[in-house]
Amino acid sequence: MGQLLSYREAVCEAMKMLGQDSRTIFIGQSVGYTGTLVYDTLKDVPMDKRLELPVTEEMQMGISIGLSLMGYIPVSIFPRFDFLLLAVNQLVNHLDRCEEMSHGAYKPKVIIRTVVGATVPLYPGSQHCQDYTEAFRAMLKNTEVVELNDPEDILPTYKEALHSPRSYLLVEKGNLYGVVEKK
Repeated sequence: MGQLLSYREAVCEAMKMLGQDSRTIFIGQSVGYTGTLVYDTLKDVPMDKRLELPVTEEMQMGISIGLSLMGYIPVSIFPRFDFLLLAVNQLVNHLDRCEEMSHGAYKPKVIIRTVVGATVPLYPGSQHCQDYTEAFRAMLKNTEVVELNDPEDILPTYKEALHSPRSYLLVEKGNLYGVVEKK
């Protein structure tokens, strides 16, 4: 039996795997500078593959779509699911519908990574820990929406997202970052 990875370790392995692909670029807040728990998960991703942005979520999604259309696979990171709401226009009306609107001429592919904020050890307030997975499943028809509840599923799901022609919204759980799975 192999060593069991913690949730955080599994996310780190997934980011390392994505970082080794020449097509990926990591974009968002706390990708170049510390500030959220996602920064530490990028420790094995080269700094020249990271594009730090200010708090401009809609613009971030727009840039991610543009990078995708130029042949990159953006890993667009929204450290809190709550703030992905600010990018809904670009995500739902552009990324998710682009292939349909262009009659198949354009097929952007973005891996969107977000985290339902942790509520322990301190409750951060309701605007930092909401889970909108079901709402996004209802809105998105061409983008896969996957919750990452089990460390064993994290690396395979990120590999699937990398190799699929579709965009993915991958929802991590902040409360699980400090948990070591026991079997």
